[in-house]
Amino acid sequence: MKRIACILIALALALIPGAALADKTATIAITDTIGTLNPLLMDNTEIVKYATSLVFLPLVDLNRDLEFAPQLAESITTEDNLTFTIRLNEDAVWSDGQPVTSEDVLFTFLCWSSPESGNTGLNMYAIEGIGDDGYTGPGATGISGISLIDEKTLTVTTKWPTALNTFCYNYGCYLLILPEHILRDVPKEQLLSCDWFNAPTVVSGPYFIDGFDLNHYVHYTANENYWKGAPKIKNLNINVLDASSLPSGLQAGEIDLIQQTMGAILLEDYDYIRSLPNLAVFQGTAVTNQSIFINVNNVPDKRIRQALLYGINRETILEGLVLGNGEIVDAFLCSASPYYDASLGVTAYDPEKAARLIAEAAADGTPTTITWHVNSGDTTFVQAVSYIAAQFSDLGLTIDVKTVDLASLMIAADNQEIQVMSVQYTYAPVDPYTDVAWLLSDDGWTHYVNEAVDEALLESQALTDEAEITARYLLVDKAVQEDVPMISAYVLSSLGVTSQRLLNAVPDVYGTFLNVHEWDIAD
Repeated sequence: MKRIACILIALALALIPGAALADKTATIAITDTIGTLNPLLMDNTEIVKYATSLVFLPLVDLNRDLEFAPQLAESITTEDNLTFTIRLNEDAVWSDGQPVTSEDVLFTFLCWSSPESGNTGLNMYAIEGIGDDGYTGPGATGISGISLIDEKTLTVTTKWPTALNTFCYNYGCYLLILPEHILRDVPKEQLLSCDWFNAPTVVSGPYFIDGFDLNHYVHYTANENYWKGAPKIKNLNINVLDASSLPSGLQAGEIDLIQQTMGAILLEDYDYIRSLPNLAVFQGTAVTNQSIFINVNNVPDKRIRQALLYGINRETILEGLVLGNGEIVDAFLCSASPYYDASLGVTAYDPEKAARLIAEAAADGTPTTITWHVNSGDTTFVQAVSYIAAQFSDLGLTIDVKTVDLASLMIAADNQEIQVMSVQYTYAPVDPYTDVAWLLSDDGWTHYVNEAVDEALLESQALTDEAEITARYLLVDKAVQEDVPMISAYVLSSLGVTSQRLLNAVPDVYGTFLNVHEWDIAD
């Protein structure tokens, strides 16, 4: 009878949703370390963004259709591109049952702009009432540009016209909202090093952090009080792995998901991974630009820069090294952008013209040797630059290739120590302004200054008509095509993967984790 009773109890427990939930675990593989779990140290990398937004939601986030999907906010609107109204979801609550309020949003802005915390990211200087250095006054309890209308509504005013997409991308997607009622008594100077963020007791997202080693893993457990519905998977793991180990991990069933911007599958492994029967494979949206940046101060002769554009056989590189996983565009806008204009065309490979330009420049005394810095971690493009250098040696231009790690490359670029460099760069298709306005300026990597470009970029922020905005970006694209402060080698479409047992998950560059609470494990 005791044995029968135990069997009946076991059967009863198996029918309880919570009991079934406890047995479900999914593993996400990434190929770079996680810099931080503190939302106030957000560095705009997708690994940090997604690892932290599982715990603290943003106001909105991009879905795979490049639309801003509601998260904590049900809407962000503006009538004049200066004052933005944020309406929070009426159902949004913290895991302790307290409502997510406009006070929480203001508190998060104050944490970011506090001089005591010392962080000036996310373009806080653009908000009315925050100094041009990105800081409020010491001990500030309010910001003049932020007005609380009611518990679920507030307005944010910027100092200059800002496109709705730009506002939503900067502040909507990357400002992860913090619980004011929990953190208000923590001194601002302690926030960036606060251990509470490593094991937060109150969250707005679908998961709590259950353990971590930022060089190796983060373990999460479900927030069963999640206001959008308790996650179906109890335990979620993010594991840091070498790219070379991904195929074997996928084949063995040890990896359930690889998302395109967090896990870099080696191109040479694409065909093998596509052949594995236990996987679903997803080609990601082509948005990651293999960019070539030219410091115009250090390569002042436009003819040399133009020669690089005409003399690089981009189609051969795309097909031969990238195996056709992407597209060729000029300037910076990918075809997925709402502002892409196909009338720009693509500059054709013309080695004869490149050779003529180099010869003309050399006849005028321009040096015909340039140094090209390339990220040593990007093995595919290291090969590409070696191929390019060999091609240009026949055209009269000597390219001295310097392979350096990414950190050293960034330091050299910031210190104006580069002539040409290549690095992968993702321009948000819906908001190219933020990156392009910096890159095409005397402060950016190209040090390119063009008043017409600056004017067009500023006008793009004041306009609301998509066709008119597209026209401004076309002007910028044409200037880049003519003056060549940067070149797009190709736009990469990366591979994402899920195991067949993981249900309701579709990896893409954007939107993968919007429905993470609905993911499930097949029986």
